[in-house]
Amino acid sequence: MTPYDEELRAAGLDPAAVLAQVRAALAEDLPGGDVTSEATIATDARGEGVLAAREAGVVAGLGVAALVFHEVMGDTVEITDRVPDGARVEPGDVVMRVSGPTRGLLTAERTALNYASHLSGVATATAQWVAALAGTRARVLDTRKTLPTYRALQKYAVRCGGGVNHRFSLSDRAMVKDNHVVAAGGVVPAYHAVRAAYPDLRVEVEVTDLDELRALLEAGCTEILLDNMDSATMAEAVRITAGRATLEASGGLTIDRAREVAETGVDYISVGALTHSVKVFDLGLDLSEG
Repeated sequence: MTPYDEELRAAGLDPAAVLAQVRAALAEDLPGGDVTSEATIATDARGEGVLAAREAGVVAGLGVAALVFHEVMGDTVEITDRVPDGARVEPGDVVMRVSGPTRGLLTAERTALNYASHLSGVATATAQWVAALAGTRARVLDTRKTLPTYRALQKYAVRCGGGVNHRFSLSDRAMVKDNHVVAAGGVVPAYHAVRAAYPDLRVEVEVTDLDELRALLEAGCTEILLDNMDSATMAEAVRITAGRATLEASGGLTIDRAREVAETGVDYISVGALTHSVKVFDLGLDLSEG
C-alpha cells in the first residue's frame, strides 16, 4: 500500500502494477546506489525541488512522479502545490514542490521527470488533436502502438488530454486488419468467423474501399475502420453508412489534416503518433537547499 493507491485507482490504473513499474525503473537507475549524490551531499542535508513547466501544454503523470519520490524517500518527503493531471499549464507554472532529504530528491529526480515529461507529452499531443477537432463529431483515439509495459500509463495520459481509448489488448476487442482479411478470404468471412467464435465481443473490421464497406454493412458489422482513404472517399463512406455503423479513420493521419478528415463526418480518428513518437514535455526540477 502507498499513499497514492486510491488516486491511481480512481485514474483507472492498477496501483500494484504502477508501483512495480516504478520499482523496476528505480532498480534500473540504482544498481549500486547514487554514487554522485552520496559523495557530494551530506546525509542530513535537506532541500526543496520545484517542478515547473518550461512550455505550454497539459500535464499528466504527476501522481506517478510523486510516487517515485515517495518510493525513494518514504515518509521523509513532503509534496505540495501539485496541480491535477489534465491541467493546462504555461511556461514557468509550478506543477509540484517536493521537500525532503537532498540526496533523495536528486536520486529520484530523473526517474520522476521521465514519467511526468513523457506522459505530459502524450497528454499535450492529445489535447492538440482535441482542439483541432472541436466543433465536429469526431473524437481522437489512441492505438496499441504504445511503448512496451507503458500502455496503461500512456492511455491514461491520452484520457488526461481529452482523447478516447481504443482497445487495451488483443483480447478485449476483435480488430480485423488487412492480414486477417487475407487469411480469412475476405472482410465478410473474417467478420463472420469472429462473430462465430466470440458472439458477445465487440468486432471492428478494416476496409480499404467502398465495396468492402457495403459488404460489411450488409453483413451487419457495426464498427468499421476506413484505412488510408482520401477525404472524398471517407465522406462517401459516411453517406453510404448512414448511421448504421461507427466509422474510424486511420492510416498515417497528421494534425494538419485533422479538421478536413473530421468534417467528412467520421466518428473517430485514430492516431498512433499520440503514443509511439510523441515529443516529451519540457519539465524541469530546480533545487534549493534549506
